[in-house]
Amino acid sequence: MTTYLIRRFFQSIVTLFIVSIATFGMMHLMPNGVVRGMLGQRATPQTIAELTHRLGLDQPLYVQYWRWLDRLVVHFDLGTSYQKSQTVNALLKEDMGQSMYIVGLALFFTIVISVPVGVLQATRRNSVTDYTITTFSFIGYAIPVFFLGVVLRDLFQVQFHLIPIAKQIDSFHAAFSQPDQMILPVATLVISGVAGYSRYMRSSMLDEITQDYVRTAIAKGATKRRVLYRHVLRNAMIPMITLVGLSLPTLVGGALLVEQIFNIQGIGVLTINAALSSDFVIVLGTTMLTAIVTILGSLVADISYAALDPRVRLT
Repeated sequence: MTTYLIRRFFQSIVTLFIVSIATFGMMHLMPNGVVRGMLGQRATPQTIAELTHRLGLDQPLYVQYWRWLDRLVVHFDLGTSYQKSQTVNALLKEDMGQSMYIVGLALFFTIVISVPVGVLQATRRNSVTDYTITTFSFIGYAIPVFFLGVVLRDLFQVQFHLIPIAKQIDSFHAAFSQPDQMILPVATLVISGVAGYSRYMRSSMLDEITQDYVRTAIAKGATKRRVLYRHVLRNAMIPMITLVGLSLPTLVGGALLVEQIFNIQGIGVLTINAALSSDFVIVLGTTMLTAIVTILGSLVADISYAALDPRVRLT
């Protein structure tokens, strides 16, 4: 286990290094993007040149990258926003709470709903119940997250007025103290998540039901219910653990759009506004944060996989 963790640590470092280079390079492909965004379209070439020099953007790209990487590694400093004149660390600290709140709730309810739905489909394979749930799963999986969010907002807030339209939620306290405002954002992510997770759970259950150990246990007198919930369900959950870890980036990506739709000042809105204003320092910081979450999710999934299945050994 120790050897595996050390190897994964160095693999993670290399992955983050490649992600940072790719993101840093792409953000600098926009000529005068940051400076033009700060000064406006009527800025003169002289003022553009002066601000470009003051920000150090006229230096070679590898020099700019090395300075950014040095601050990140030595001081864990993601830089300072050109537009907001605040450190990216401070901005992420302000907006991370509400984003984690949405993603955490969505992941929890997605798993809680997907597992019994998948079990129900597997135990009633090719029945009306199975076909009905499959149809709705395909519909939920096919609808884009942003479109589903807009539809839910227009139905429950604008037309039926079941949920009041609130002002911008700009802190974790505001998100936690207004649970009614979190219903639609979380529901948007849950509907999309359940549509995919339940299908995986159904397939995993069906694979386990046909295994020899199930027939042997039933032949020895064990009840189907006992075999199903004591053995089959546990083994079927193992692929789900991996799926949860690997799907965190998709869930975070969906949260970016959901925050924009429901006026939640989280990392999603921060990233979108930074991209529109060419503030690549913020975009680079949020991208690195997403990469770290992805790597940690994959690592936790692998360790959980080994903990649940004694046949798996991490070496």
